[in-house]
Amino acid sequence: MKLIIQIPCLNEEQTLPITLKDLPTEVAGFDVVEWLIIDDGSIDNTVSVAKQHGVHHVISHTSNQGLAKAFMTGIEACLKLGADVIVNTDADNQYNANDIPKLVEPILKKNADIVIGERPILKIEHFSFVKKILQKLGSYVVRAVSNTTIKDAPSGFRAYSRNAACNIMVYNNYTYTLETIIQAGQRNMTICSVPIRVNKDLRRSRLVKNIPTYIKRSIVTIVRIFVIYRPFKFFCYIGTFLLLIGVLIGLRYMYYYIINGGIGHIQSLLLSAILIIVGFQTLLIAFVADLIASNRKLLEDIRYNIRKNI
Repeated sequence: MKLIIQIPCLNEEQTLPITLKDLPTEVAGFDVVEWLIIDDGSIDNTVSVAKQHGVHHVISHTSNQGLAKAFMTGIEACLKLGADVIVNTDADNQYNANDIPKLVEPILKKNADIVIGERPILKIEHFSFVKKILQKLGSYVVRAVSNTTIKDAPSGFRAYSRNAACNIMVYNNYTYTLETIIQAGQRNMTICSVPIRVNKDLRRSRLVKNIPTYIKRSIVTIVRIFVIYRPFKFFCYIGTFLLLIGVLIGLRYMYYYIINGGIGHIQSLLLSAILIIVGFQTLLIAFVADLIASNRKLLEDIRYNIRKNI
């Protein structure tokens, strides 16, 4: 059994030594434990620092491609290197590496395909109130879409079985955390959480540059999740709403038409017609989007078979 611990990195020469110092070289249930660094276009000494501290594998992007892409590059590399279980953690030492045995235990016992480290969000001092609320909101949306019970969906401290790693595919360029959970739920993989500890904050988050940007990106990510994984329901809700408003406005015009011939209310008729037409077109889009989603699932199945045979 081989465990590979992967760490996406971007200019982490200061924090990476601290993170690597705490990583285990042996974990119960595994014959081999290896470390893999994904250098996402760093311009500092991240790669040389990684090699100096005993990292077994280093994969480098020639330019910065984002956390989600770095994560997927790591997953692909781990599969090619023969990993039976993959643990993903952050280079800023946010997560307590001593909890890795706890993280992989449900996979070793065949009780789960994916395990998410659940942080004590409300107790983390360096998280602002707004960030805590957004973390909880994001987790709620993911639970609703994926039919899972994950309480800390944005957590990047997680373990994947080889089968689960073969199944995941990230479309979002911003982050992988929410989307991979939804994919797991859609593919009926078993996913669970275990409580973990966190370390002191070493640097500001790269994903959260400021609260307004974080809110905007979180909203975009949540909406995109619904569009990709629940397209029929998403567009049906919008189309039905527009049709209903259009019909109500049309009924209002009919009322005034019966009373006084509709004089002075022609705008209501035009608005009603526009809303009904747009609502009907949106419902058509719902069916087209559902067909596209079916094709996406077929492509994911093909990708899974390719990865499985690596």
